[in-house]
This record gives sequence, C-alpha cells and structure tokens, in this order.
Amino acid sequence: MDDRISLVLDAYHERMDEERNSPREEAPGGRDGGQDQRMRAVGPNTGRLLNVLARSLEAPTILELGTSFGYSGIWLAEAARATGGRLITMELHGYKSAYARDMVEKAGLAGHVDFRVGDAVAMIGDLAGKIDFVLVDLWKDLYLPCLEAFYPKLNPGAIVVADNMIRPGNEDIRRYGRAVRALPSMTSVLLLVGSGIEVSRYEPNGAY
Repeated sequence: MDDRISLVLDAYHERMDEERNSPREEAPGGRDGGQDQRMRAVGPNTGRLLNVLARSLEAPTILELGTSFGYSGIWLAEAARATGGRLITMELHGYKSAYARDMVEKAGLAGHVDFRVGDAVAMIGDLAGKIDFVLVDLWKDLYLPCLEAFYPKLNPGAIVVADNMIRPGNEDIRRYGRAVRALPSMTSVLLLVGSGIEVSRYEPNGAY
C-alpha cells in the first residue's frame, strides 16, 4: 500500500475504533432511512484477504455489493489498480456512496472505481459484461436475490466472497450459504476471518 492509501485506511480504522467504543443506536428511519452513520465495515484482516484474492486475478471486473462508507472498497480498488482491473461498487444510499467516493479520491484510486447508487438487484441486472470477483456485504435479506442475479454473469474462475457468515449468522445468511453451495460448478469454503466469510469459486468446466 502506498502512503496515500495507508493514510485513508488509518482514518477508517480510527473511525472504526470510535464506533466500537460507542453505544449502538438505531438510526432514525431504520436501516433505509438515509441517516445511518454506522460503518459496519469488514475488519483489516478481511480487507487484506479481499485484496489478496482480487490480486490473484488478471484484470478483473470486481463487483462490490454494499459500498457503505467505502472501507472494503479501498482494498478492492487497490487490487483493481494493481491488476489492471476495475471495481464496480453498488450502494442504496447516495450519502454513503458520496463519502466513499471522497475517500477513494484521497487514496488516489478514483480512476479505477465506478460508483453506482440504487437497488442492487436491479443494477446487477443492468450490467452488460461478465464478473470476475464479487463481495457480498449488504443487508442480509438481499444476499440470496443478489446471488441469483449475479451468478449467470460470472466468468470461469470467478471468486465470490460473502461477509458476516458467522456473525450475525441469521436465517438469511444460512439460506445464502445453502444456496451458493448447491449451485452447479461452485465450490465453497467457510473461513473464520473477521465475522466469517464464505469464499466460493466458479468453475464451469469441473476443475474442482
């Protein structure tokens, strides 16, 4: 990581520490009310692993479902720059996407990121090309609908990472886990990193 990226990550880590040490309060209007300021970010270990996995691909099209305030996007955008790829990151709320865009610019990675705001399932359907890497980290009831939307668009060798598989580990999460493991040509493993991540690889030719 260069100095600009390290400074941005340090700022995120400071905010994450403050969040962990503060009482949790429900945002006015709930999760979709447009006033939620909690990051709910993947931790540094998960971020590093995302970066390593994305860097293993050649010029990947990376899809992030759930920009939030942009922490995981920094790790993925750095991988996109390093490999000649690009990151498409999707978020329901414009104010979160705007914050993430500002941080990406500070990190010097803006030329490698395409920010999109709206309904994730609909926006996945509008994607014209194929996908090489997916991070699934949005509201848990959307995991399965998003999987059904992006699965037909995966390139051979594509990697899919889903966060929060152990915490919160609710029924929506379990439903996703069962579904991704049942898909043809998909091999998955649950890793005890961060809040638990399911890492899946799509191999339509039966390499696994």
